[in-house]
Amino acid sequence: MRAPNPDRMTPAELRAGASLAAIFALRMLGLFLILPVFAVYAGIASDRYGRKPVIVFGLLLFAFGSLVAALAPDIWWIIAGRVLQGAGAISAAVTALAADLTREQHRTKVMAMIGASIGLTFALSLVAAPLMYAEIGMGGIFTLTGGLALGAIVLLYKVAPAAPAMVARGVDVPFSSVLLDGQLARMNFGVLALHAMQTALWVVVPAALVRSGGLPLAEHWKVYLPAVLASFVLMLPAIIIAERYNKTRLIFSGAILLLLLVQAGLYAYGTGLYPPGHKYQIGVWLTLFFVGFNILEAMQPSLISRIAPAAAKGAALGIYNTTQSLGLFLGGILGGWLGKNYGEPAVHLFCAALALIWLALAATIKPVQPRSTATTADTLATQY
Repeated sequence: MRAPNPDRMTPAELRAGASLAAIFALRMLGLFLILPVFAVYAGIASDRYGRKPVIVFGLLLFAFGSLVAALAPDIWWIIAGRVLQGAGAISAAVTALAADLTREQHRTKVMAMIGASIGLTFALSLVAAPLMYAEIGMGGIFTLTGGLALGAIVLLYKVAPAAPAMVARGVDVPFSSVLLDGQLARMNFGVLALHAMQTALWVVVPAALVRSGGLPLAEHWKVYLPAVLASFVLMLPAIIIAERYNKTRLIFSGAILLLLLVQAGLYAYGTGLYPPGHKYQIGVWLTLFFVGFNILEAMQPSLISRIAPAAAKGAALGIYNTTQSLGLFLGGILGGWLGKNYGEPAVHLFCAALALIWLALAATIKPVQPRSTATTADTLATQY
């Protein structure tokens, strides 16, 4: 009897792999099916039942997921806990509440504050996570995240202003009209392209840092952290100009153009069209990328809240956040495939193509007219 070829899987190995993969997939399918639509559902619920109740429910679900992961006896329970954390989707409700409580001329600043808080906590986690893991372990970190979620509920009711009465009660805005609105669809494509670019870029950037500067992965935060922090400072003048001088379309299109130029620069760097420098040359390109990224991250939710019907802001932002997640997924998949089969320059060409299409769509966005009616935010402005 001939010995099996060591370079080929045996029928038993193939059957084992296929059957166990199917068991894994079926086990997780029920958990994962809810995630793509939960953000939309939460947005619609916030339109009907109020922003704060939906935010509280999401935070409690996140805290419960953290507890499940902290007490997990094996990897399956950790995965279940992480899925529960992800199901506590409150981005749409939080963003809608921010829109409710701010006047239109200051809304982008508030969205920028929210975006900056996310970026800063991400940068902090790069430094703090290894130290915390050494002190309290993975279970302790999960317990801490659950406690922080409960603390956020206290902050929501003790510090955040009272939410306005919900316009959607008694007002029926068809979901299809929000989903198929041409102006909103342009914004949804924009956030998909933005986060696809971000994820695809990070498929190749770590390898480029190692190759160009010999920087170990553990020290990449020395490039990322200054780039993120500098970008927050550099984005502020653009946000102020957009709101104070009504230059929203100009700044919006300029930020997309900046992303396109960054991809062109990184493409030239990766193909050797100009002599590569040390690792901090990539840091400059990353800083410029984050400037454009942060401007668009702040402006798009603000524009969504202005374009969407007043009674469907939560639904519109739920679709927006779901499309954002889709962009992260597509960027990772396509970026990885292009990088593996065609190399780093192909990834930058893919990102440049997304930016170019987005730039063309942005040129057709209609100017956003201020709402004629007074909002709760106008009342709040006289109280605080």
